[in-house]
Amino acid sequence: MAFSVKINVQREFETSCSPEKVFELLADVKRSASHFPKVDQLVDLGDNTFRWEMEKIGIGSYTLQQTIYACHYASDPAAQTVTWTPVSGVGNAIVDGGWTIAPKEGGARVSIKTKGDLTVDFPSFLQFIISPLVEMEFTGMIENYLANLQENLKEG
Repeated sequence: MAFSVKINVQREFETSCSPEKVFELLADVKRSASHFPKVDQLVDLGDNTFRWEMEKIGIGSYTLQQTIYACHYASDPAAQTVTWTPVSGVGNAIVDGGWTIAPKEGGARVSIKTKGDLTVDFPSFLQFIISPLVEMEFTGMIENYLANLQENLKEG
């Protein structure tokens, strides 16, 4: 029987780039997503809606899990926000969240809040072992994503 793993991540970083430049990067879903690790495929479903197909997690030749979900993105240049809401019925995860960009002296402060609910196709008696691993993997990917974005924003 499958079980659900809930993940909630809030992070913040500062950059010397202008809020407008940061917004320009984050509001461009394809460009922003190119910095996210372990994305097998990002499928444009139209109307600023995308299906994320992550790399399969496996051991040897056995595939254990592939995370797939879809989100609709909305950006507000006046508020300097980018949000994503889940598209129901797509894949095995529900993900939502948003970016907030605020000016600070000499650059911008960038905040992300995101939460996910991933259905893991393992027997429920393994939940206490697998849930922390899934949470650690997801959080690690977001940390890597933020590091990649920060590096890109340093370059100009």
